[in-house]
Amino acid sequence: MSAEASVGSHAANSAQSAVSQPVFQSTVEDRHQGLLGSKYVKLNVGSSLHYTTVQTLTKEESLLQSICNGGTEVNIDSDGWVILDRSGRHFGIILNFLRDGSVPLPDDHRELDEILKEAQYYRVQGLIQHCLTAMQKQKDIFESVCRIPMITSAKEEQRMIATCRKPVVKLQNNRGNNKYSYTSNSDDHLLKNIELFDKLVLRFNGRVLFVKDVLGDEICCWSFYGEGRKIAEVCCTSIVYATEKKQTKVEFPEARIFEETLNILIYENGRRSGPGGLHLLDSRGPGSSCGAGQSEEEGAVGGGGDRRVRRIHVRRHIMHDERGHGQQTVYKD
Repeated sequence: MSAEASVGSHAANSAQSAVSQPVFQSTVEDRHQGLLGSKYVKLNVGSSLHYTTVQTLTKEESLLQSICNGGTEVNIDSDGWVILDRSGRHFGIILNFLRDGSVPLPDDHRELDEILKEAQYYRVQGLIQHCLTAMQKQKDIFESVCRIPMITSAKEEQRMIATCRKPVVKLQNNRGNNKYSYTSNSDDHLLKNIELFDKLVLRFNGRVLFVKDVLGDEICCWSFYGEGRKIAEVCCTSIVYATEKKQTKVEFPEARIFEETLNILIYENGRRSGPGGLHLLDSRGPGSSCGAGQSEEEGAVGGGGDRRVRRIHVRRHIMHDERGHGQQTVYKD
């Protein structure tokens, strides 16, 4: 071979080597260093297109920063779009948080949970903490809502009282369960009992489970439970024997109801009443006075050391019901 031919062959090999070397660099370095020299980045996130800067993506240590720094391999298509195989529904929130350091979050719990999952995938710690704080606030608001169960069956009531670790106060009201007419103040007193129930729910929400029963036999009756058993009962109805007919009277013993609600707090958090609590519960024995014309206590002490169940009923009496100032009123126990 001549010297001229040898030189020509060497030049051709050099040219071919010079052409092939950049091709190799473009396929590998595009994945590792292609974003390092760029100012802008085109992202295709689940067919959702986003155009942003490398400065935004690298503001916080995250998967996106690792992609820009070449620490994580990515696929780049022929048009220069970085392909991310994720849903692009909430990716805009990710970018806005990186841009501003804060972003408004939706109130919907499901959407908030989806954003949290995306933030965890991209390892954006600031947004993760932001989502967790918002979820905790929602949980606190949800727990502060007063929820009053409604009794639908006797079995449900028994199971609810037996499994509840908190004291239970039940208001049974069934105005339609009455075969007599009502006295003039009965409707007003019935509404006052319901209003007091609502006020007690607001005051002791979280400490006592309040339930309503509109299926029972009593027209208006309060029941107080602790440790799965009935502790006290306040019945607010009585029969009035008028001159020619019977009437149903509803009372509003507000002080006594409030007192029994405070007494039931002894059983809060499953605590036993102990000697002091037992003394408080039984401080009013069968022979103690309850106030003339107000209420009377009935109860029996069971065997085996069972404590007394206090039953407070409105005193039954015979009277001419508030219809004649000149007629004599006779009381009878």
